Amino acid sequence: MVKINTLNISPPLINSSCAWASDLEQLTALYESSFTGAVTTRTATLEGFQENPSHTVAFTKSAVSSINSYGYSPHRLAQYLSWVKELLKPSPGAQPKKPFILSITSYDPAKLRTMVQDIQDLRAELGDSTAQSSSIAIELNTSCPNIPSSPPTGYVFPSLIPLLTVLKEEHAKDSSLTIGLKLPPFVYRDQFLAVIDGIKTLCLPGDSDSASSNANCPFAFFTCTNTLGNSLLFDEQSTRPASSGEEASPFAVPTGLGGVAGDALHALALGNVYTFAQLLREPANAVLQGISIIGVGGVTSKAAADRMRRAGAVVVGCATLLGKEGVRAFEIIGGEEGQK
Repeated sequence: MVKINTLNISPPLINSSCAWASDLEQLTALYESSFTGAVTTRTATLEGFQENPSHTVAFTKSAVSSINSYGYSPHRLAQYLSWVKELLKPSPGAQPKKPFILSITSYDPAKLRTMVQDIQDLRAELGDSTAQSSSIAIELNTSCPNIPSSPPTGYVFPSLIPLLTVLKEEHAKDSSLTIGLKLPPFVYRDQFLAVIDGIKTLCLPGDSDSASSNANCPFAFFTCTNTLGNSLLFDEQSTRPASSGEEASPFAVPTGLGGVAGDALHALALGNVYTFAQLLREPANAVLQGISIIGVGGVTSKAAADRMRRAGAVVVGCATLLGKEGVRAFEIIGGEEGQK
């Protein structure tokens, strides 16, 4: 079991926020699996994202890789709250099997505050804030590369401060609220340092030189990493589900460019996990040493999951293999360990 703030994840294997965690049927399958230790929802907004046929996914023929042109979930946060409530309390007195990580996003601090407060209302209704371990956590997605005219905010970390301040203020009201950030794939050191420096400015008053001040940090985990945007695959390199009325395209996804994931992302994802793990251990960053890393990107086998842990992840997540194999993906990755 891995403990992240008030979240207990056992086994330490989860799905990352993705299109295969969109609806109640998919969330139920993930929740019922004995090989997942938590369930992450697809990223929700307050009003819902307008999806169309250009939002799709394709898998490569030569490896377990994917490219997608998806945006956020078409379902509003309110719908996810209803589904999560249904799954966590199927009958009076029933105990939750595992926690949910609600993936959310917004560019508007006021809307983000509304979303967090709606989540907190559900936690209060379920008695989650007073329980020994939480059943609901929040992950702010800073990294979707497929939204036109809205680049991933994680790449310009100072622009996130107004949103992160909202999360800091809500955490100050209730320290049982577990909050994480889903980050984009970074490619040079200054990008990592911008995250570290930005988070340090949000730590609550305390001795920043002491590891005992970890409780002063409102953020409990980083999810590294989301898909790599501006990627291109041609049609002959890929397979994708056919849809009615779909026009022929020379590209794997109708938009041409999309976010690549799976095996093609693995080395970069490992590098992101490793770099953050090293930075978080540095004495100068002692106030952040309570932050855990969820490793995502190319986890398509047990060996890949083991590499993520060697790089510094305490929990491992996957999406592309889930898309290809369904929930059986976690049995492939976890093996016998998945049922412990």
